[in-house]
Amino acid sequence: MSTAQWFVFVGMLLLLVGLASSHLQRSPLTPAIIYLLFGVLLGPSVLNWYHFNPLQESALLELLTEVAVLISLFSAGVKLRGAAVPRRWRAPILLATVSMALTVALVAGFGWFILGLPLGAAILLGAILAPTDSVLAGDIQLAQPGDHPRLRFTLACEAGMNDGSAFPFVMLGLGLLGLHELGDSMLTWLLVDVVWATVGGIAIGVVAGTLLGMLCWKLRSGPNKYDLMDDFIGLGLIGFVYGVCLLLHAWGFLAVFFAAVALRVTEERLARETPTFSAEMSVADTSFDKTPSSNDPVATVVPPVARASSVEFDDDDAPQPVSEGSVIFKEHLERLSVVLMVLLLGGTLFPDSWTFDAVGLALFIFFIARPVSVLLCQFGNRAPWRTRWLTAWFGVRGIGSLYYLMFAINHGLPENLALPLTQLTLIVVAMSIVVHGISVKPLIG
Repeated sequence: MSTAQWFVFVGMLLLLVGLASSHLQRSPLTPAIIYLLFGVLLGPSVLNWYHFNPLQESALLELLTEVAVLISLFSAGVKLRGAAVPRRWRAPILLATVSMALTVALVAGFGWFILGLPLGAAILLGAILAPTDSVLAGDIQLAQPGDHPRLRFTLACEAGMNDGSAFPFVMLGLGLLGLHELGDSMLTWLLVDVVWATVGGIAIGVVAGTLLGMLCWKLRSGPNKYDLMDDFIGLGLIGFVYGVCLLLHAWGFLAVFFAAVALRVTEERLARETPTFSAEMSVADTSFDKTPSSNDPVATVVPPVARASSVEFDDDDAPQPVSEGSVIFKEHLERLSVVLMVLLLGGTLFPDSWTFDAVGLALFIFFIARPVSVLLCQFGNRAPWRTRWLTAWFGVRGIGSLYYLMFAINHGLPENLALPLTQLTLIVVAMSIVVHGISVKPLIG
């Protein structure tokens, strides 16, 4: 397709989705499914008007997916209300650690015993497909007022954390393939890739987000009340935190998510401590029955124990928070990234891509690996069983998996392993977009 044809096609697609948004909200189709169908239609599967080769364009695709994930992580973090309540993080932390490790092990076992992959490649496959996706998870909307706010918070936090917590397993898989230094008895991997990179990433994010929140609040609440560009501040925080983590060999995805959460929590705390603001602020509904905003896919409300820990910034005279002001711009970037990534995904698929191995792996992840790992790590959880099952089901795979795949390819993954891993990953992501997207309204609506 020529440049002009691409402009016409993408423009018509955006117009179609924009004009039909009200119908899409009532239909079982999500925007990502529409993009995927158009990509498959124009790609080599049907009309063959274009073909995107992820192996030849791995460097470009790694950069595009990296940016998309970073924007999504920040957007998810700044929209979490009531994140200052420690007990609310128990389930997401277990999902991003215990469930993550179990899923990697189960997928690796499938890859080793069923698909015949080398152990390193099998672990790498598990690390690529274990994390849930913060980009495509935004399509999971709750159709009825008050439906499963805990589920929204849990899935958002899990997706925000496991995009970074999967990295140690990626490096372990690459190390077993001889592409990364693990050290004697894997000590280097344990100390650097697991302990330092994880703790360092979280610490860098929390410190940066907290300091920025305090600085911006002071500037806006001072006598001069400085005008600030929230969009630039948000993008600047993403770039600064991620860049520092790259320099210090810490996990930048974790840092960006926790920087966004720390920014939001800091501004909520300062809002409660500001006399002119606290007198007017409205506390998030403590009955757990508040209807989420239509443009806030991961916003949630707090339980009674979290009373006055999450606030709505609705006082015109109070300093306007950066976490609120930067959300709309980030959501637009996030939606555009979904259009681009899913269209490219559709252009990678051939009719013979749908092998028994690939489809079987997807079904294994959706119906065995994900549910088993989630339900095991929620043993003893007081959440209703329906919420647990929904959490186990909605493990969306997407842009994050594509990033890890491209990261591995660009770090020297041999072509004889890159080809099957690429085919497996693309089919799992495509099936996840369709299966999880279509099931949202029947299961939650």
